Amino acid sequence: MPAHPDTHARRIEGRGTPDDVWLSWPGLNDIPAIGAHTLVPPGSRAVIVAPHPDDEILACGGLLQLLAAQGSELLFVAVTDGDASHPGSPLWPQERLRRVRPQESAQALQVLGLASPAWLRLHLPDGSGEAMTPQLSTTLATQLRPGDTVFTTWRLDGHPDHEACGWSCAAACSASGATLVEIPVWGWHWAAPGDARAPWHRAHRLPLPDPILQRKRAALRCFASQMDADPSTGRPAIVAGDALQRLLHACEVYFL
Repeated sequence: MPAHPDTHARRIEGRGTPDDVWLSWPGLNDIPAIGAHTLVPPGSRAVIVAPHPDDEILACGGLLQLLAAQGSELLFVAVTDGDASHPGSPLWPQERLRRVRPQESAQALQVLGLASPAWLRLHLPDGSGEAMTPQLSTTLATQLRPGDTVFTTWRLDGHPDHEACGWSCAAACSASGATLVEIPVWGWHWAAPGDARAPWHRAHRLPLPDPILQRKRAALRCFASQMDADPSTGRPAIVAGDALQRLLHACEVYFL
């Protein structure tokens, strides 16, 4: 995976860029709009590669509903089981997270109207970052078809696992003839409006009608492990406040 000189600046620390700062940025509405039928043309398959259980909803929970409505074939790839999210927690030991987090994903997809989608669960080590790239790239290349559209987290998203998925998918798409679409998740945290490190020239905005947005919001409530504070350690929720609201805008942004 290529190194990037700004790695030290893409840290997920503190509150991050407040959501109201993003909402007040005129450039957000200037991003050209795109439809689900353009992102995934009729007859094409969408492959959603999620670093952790919940990333598929946080990143593209609105798009998933639109793709289901238009009858697109979907394949979900769960890269890790997300069992390293609560280090040292008596309430959320790794064994429990390994069991519960995939269940939360399944419940969230049911809320979105996807009752029994196709899953490929890879069980790669959570938090392994760049080390997972060779195996993930090879595995994905065997699964992808020419004409697939692959959705995953952005190569410069700031989280090592997110970035590894972006680079792995880029390599697998190049090898297979699939199309790569990247989605910022934690990028909204460390970046700022107009940030030159983000590829705004590749950005497209998928508008979400209010019923779609509200179902995405409801689906995210299924992730108690991530949305609730941990009283056993005193740590706050992993995804809450601005971190959650930044991903509940009336549009989703995709880097094509």
